[in-house]
This record gives sequence, structure tokens and C-alpha cells, in this order.
Amino acid sequence: MYDVIVIGSGPGGYVAAIRAAQLGMKTAIIEKYSTLGGTCLNVGCIPSKALLDSSEHYHNAAHTFKTHGINLSNLKVDLKQMIARKDDVVKQNVDGIQFLMKKNKIDVHHGMGSFVDKNTVKITKEDGKSEEIQGKNIIIATGSKPASLPFIKLDKDRIITSTEALKMKEIPKHLIVIGGGVIGMELGSVYGRMGAKVSVVEFMDSLISSMDKTMGKELQKSLKKLGFEFYLRHKVTSVENKGKEVIVKAENGKGETIEIKGDYVLVSIGRKPYTDGLNAEAAGVKLNERGQVEVNDHLQTSVPHIYAIGDVIKGAMLAHKAEEEGVFVAETIAGQKPHINYLLIPGVVYTWPEVASVGYTEEQLKEKGKKYKAGKFPFMASGRARASMDTDGLVKVLADAETDEILGVHMIGPRTADMIAEAVVAMEYRASAEDIARMSHAHPTYTEAFKEACLAATDNRALHV
Repeated sequence: MYDVIVIGSGPGGYVAAIRAAQLGMKTAIIEKYSTLGGTCLNVGCIPSKALLDSSEHYHNAAHTFKTHGINLSNLKVDLKQMIARKDDVVKQNVDGIQFLMKKNKIDVHHGMGSFVDKNTVKITKEDGKSEEIQGKNIIIATGSKPASLPFIKLDKDRIITSTEALKMKEIPKHLIVIGGGVIGMELGSVYGRMGAKVSVVEFMDSLISSMDKTMGKELQKSLKKLGFEFYLRHKVTSVENKGKEVIVKAENGKGETIEIKGDYVLVSIGRKPYTDGLNAEAAGVKLNERGQVEVNDHLQTSVPHIYAIGDVIKGAMLAHKAEEEGVFVAETIAGQKPHINYLLIPGVVYTWPEVASVGYTEEQLKEKGKKYKAGKFPFMASGRARASMDTDGLVKVLADAETDEILGVHMIGPRTADMIAEAVVAMEYRASAEDIARMSHAHPTYTEAFKEACLAATDNRALHV
């Protein structure tokens, strides 16, 4: 009998298992696939960042090296090598998780985990053989899969998801991206930088619509420089594979139909919870109408000793959110009183410029009727950004009009994925914009832009603009 059984080895699952083992619990983890790490390590966060970095190096070699005084000739993309390097990065990370399981004496079971009853999980291996294990506590961490539209046939050849986009055999001539969210913009960037024409069809009126509107507008400006075309407020009505050509039809706001022809279509309209084969009902675990596992504030399901974390429950589908929940559940089982502030889990888009955000958006504050002040600072005015030729974007700070407490920070620019951590620390300790404005930031650095935006929010006192 295990103290804890974790079903799923993505960032939520493997972190939950490690923390449970650290707390002295006998722990097992079940993974359907042959490698650990889930979507994030195998076909998500890690491989996409590897390709984003490679394609950005190529783009800079082609477009900015000459200005830096570096002359190259016969520059070309070796896509096969780029994909091979990505695969190697994935392998290193996956091997790292395997090592951590051994180090923490966690039993790893490969196969499909499904409930027999509320304490018993059956593991069905690829060869059809099965075994059963029992646990006092069980954590569901089965993650998510790419979502699609009912009328789109994902043939995984020309009409693809993010998984296939990470192992392309050729650079598309014209990639049509359905969905202007994080995944579409990141993978669209990978191939756009390498010369593909990219057309984005988005139902909403802005890109990355869950983030502050300013971020979507600024990202659109930057991606236009890469040659992206945008069809916002367009509803896709059909996608057809004609062999070497794919035709997408969409309706604009006036009800007129437009037709876009390309050689590949990337369907990136989000992800959906994955519970196929889990047999949750056998344990009495309830799912909601969206297919998510229902949980309370302690992340307990309808069965108190069964918990669920990550993409399979409500909230943002982010690897680091799942990790926090994994630790939270392990510590809860151990009798501790952990806490997660969901408002302060940052969101990041790894395009270039990067987009990063934490706290309330300006739209949310308006909706709440909250009085606030906003301060902005453009990277165009940053000495460090000018030195590196990364002047697109800005930092925007939203602070309480009366107390000056920072309520939201939204950044688009160089290395904002790393910079956002300072904003998270500030907000965790309920800092005011004045607090950050009075802290010394090394010069020249990108983080000075955060200080300057805080100065701008504090009586419009920015120094360098």
C-alpha cells in the first residue's frame, strides 16, 4: 500500500511525487508513455523553447548580425539538425526526471492508469498486461491535449497540432495558424523567423486575449515586422486538405467569407483536460461539463483522499501552476497548511519580444471599478535594449490609486519572461510602486524598465523618457 500514487508524470505529477517523497511518504508515479515529463517536457514547453531559441539565432544571423559587424555568407537553415538538437534537449530533461525519481526512491510504473475503486489503480501496459496497486492518497495529474473544432479533421500531415509542429520535415511556405493565443504565436514565430509566411486567424479582437490588451497590440506590431498577417474577429468555418494545399474559410464580422490558402494549418485553439481511460467514475470522482475534474479549495475531488492538479482542473493551463499545486497537495496530505495565490502566478509568451504578465489586467480593474494609476516605460528608451537592438515593447505597471500597492505588471520586451519574477516578488510582499522606484537596479539592464514604469506610476516621475 502506497501513501501516495500519482497518475501522470508532467510538471504537476512529478513535482507532487518528489515533494511527497521528501516528506517521507512511500510514493508511486504512473505514466502512460515510455518517457516521463508529460506534455511540457516532451511536446510542449521545453521543445518549443529549444526551437524558439534556434530560430531566433537564425533570424538574428540573417537580419542583425551585419549591423553588429558580423558578416556571413551562404546562411541557411538545417531544419533536420534544429529538430535533432531539440530532441536532445528533450532527452536531457526527460533523463533528469528519471534520475530524480531514482534519487527520491519513487516507484515508476509505465502504462495507462485507471481507477478500479477509490484506493486501487490498474496499470495497463502497452503489451496488454496489467497490474494493480493501492494507495491511501491518489493524485490525478493527467494533464491536457490539444483542442480542435468538430468540423476540423486533424490529419497530422497538413492539418496539424503543436505536437506535429515540433517535428516538421520542411519549413512551410505559408503556415496558417488558427488561434492567436500563446501556442500559436510561439510556433508561428519559429517558422516565421525562418522565412515562412504566417497568417493568423483569431476569433477574438486581439492576440493573447487573456492578457492585458496592450500586450496583444504590441505583440501584433512586432510580429507584423516578421511578415505575419492577421485576421482578427474571424470565425473559421472550414478547413480542407487538398493534398499539397490547405484551404481555410472564415467569416469576418460582417458575415463575409474569406478564403486563405497555405501548405500547412496549425490548429492552436487551446487545450482540453485529458481524462480518457481514467475510469474516474469507478472511484466516485466527479467531472464537470467541461471535462475537468472538480476540486475544492484544498484540491480534493468529490472523494476526499483523491486530489487533482494541473491542466485537468480549473484555472490557467501552465506548467508552473501545476508544479505549485503538486507541492500544495503533497504538503496538504502531510498535514501542513500550504497556500497558493492564483492571482500571482505569472503568464509568459516566449515569442520575441517576450510577453510576461502577473496580477490584474487594466480591463479587469476597470470591470471591478477599482481606482488605479498606470505607468509605462518603453524599451526604446532603455540603454540596454538599444545596445542589444531589442527596442520593441514596454513595461506597464498598474497601482492602487490610493495606497500605491502594485496590482498588475505587464511586460513585452527582451527577457521579460525572467524579469516578471521581480514583479511577482514585489506583489507577494505587497510592495508599492514607490518601493520598486526607490530600489537600485543595475545599469544598464532591462530590469531598469520595470523601475522606470513604477516611477511613471508614481506621479509620472520616469527619468529616462
